[in-house]
Amino acid sequence: MTKKIAIDAMGGDYAPLEIVKGVELARDRYPELEFLLFGTESAVKPLVQNWERLTLIPTTEVIEMGDEPVKAMRRKKDSSMVQAALAVKDGRADALFSAGNTGALLSSAIFLVGRIKGVDRPALATALPSFGGAHDQFVFMDLGANAESKPAHLYQYGILGSFYASHVLGIADPTVRLLNNGAEEDKGDEVHKTAHLLMKDTTAFNFLGNIEARELLAGTADVVVADGFSGNAALKATEGTALMMLKQLKAAIMAAGVRGKLGGALLKPAFKTVQKQLDYNEAGGAVILGVKAPVVKTHGSAKAPAVANTMGQIKTMLDHQLVPDIETFIAAHKDELQAGKEALSTQVNG
Repeated sequence: MTKKIAIDAMGGDYAPLEIVKGVELARDRYPELEFLLFGTESAVKPLVQNWERLTLIPTTEVIEMGDEPVKAMRRKKDSSMVQAALAVKDGRADALFSAGNTGALLSSAIFLVGRIKGVDRPALATALPSFGGAHDQFVFMDLGANAESKPAHLYQYGILGSFYASHVLGIADPTVRLLNNGAEEDKGDEVHKTAHLLMKDTTAFNFLGNIEARELLAGTADVVVADGFSGNAALKATEGTALMMLKQLKAAIMAAGVRGKLGGALLKPAFKTVQKQLDYNEAGGAVILGVKAPVVKTHGSAKAPAVANTMGQIKTMLDHQLVPDIETFIAAHKDELQAGKEALSTQVNG
């Protein structure tokens, strides 16, 4: 069955050119997908080379990167992002894509597309490279959708992340760890200590305890759960360190004379492999988990290949029934979560 993806054609540093180019790449790659392009007609229409399975829905406003997210969503009702989100809400599209303002997309996902019943806080998740484990990627969330989280929210992230790992990354019985400032059970603030207590006896996912930030890429977990502040900081520190190390290695090789450059030439394929593993263009976009349809945000500086790869990521989410399966699971296990909260309250206060 054909699935439709609503595209915010005006969101991103290189929009609408790279967005349209990426969508056309995806159109040629995935014959079972259709694309609804929301954007300024005069800017988008001249860029389309082939209108097969593409439809342009003209809009008159654009949510800029610097706009205040909630205000922009509410005031710019005819923006490309808001109209794309409404298409998903109304059932005219099955998923939403944007490379634009992250906060505005989060607001649109939560308030327009809507939360899954029983999910307290939707979260932002991405797949990061895993070196040394059984799988080459792991799920990391929350990346900043919620600066502060309660223990029950972190528990729900374990459920959401496990479903993404199994349905999209193809990991059977994924393992879950909680990002903390130490591996011991009693480490961290009260939120993390309480979250650990809530998680350790659950049957909803396979919890293996805490993980420190230095172990993130070591392959010791299939899902790493964090509060939004810590998750965002850890992600940016990891990305920045990886890019700086590659840059410094290149500089050291170039400064090492002829022998160093010859050695660097021999190692070039290995460096390319590592660079590809660390490239967000290969992994696709970040997913807002916990809402009623797939909503995916790719990097603001993403170009056509990243856009096309993200369409494939969305297709996998749709093909594997990610959202319906999450909805079914949350509804079936709501009593378990409530019982866990009550038992934990008694334990802590008793």
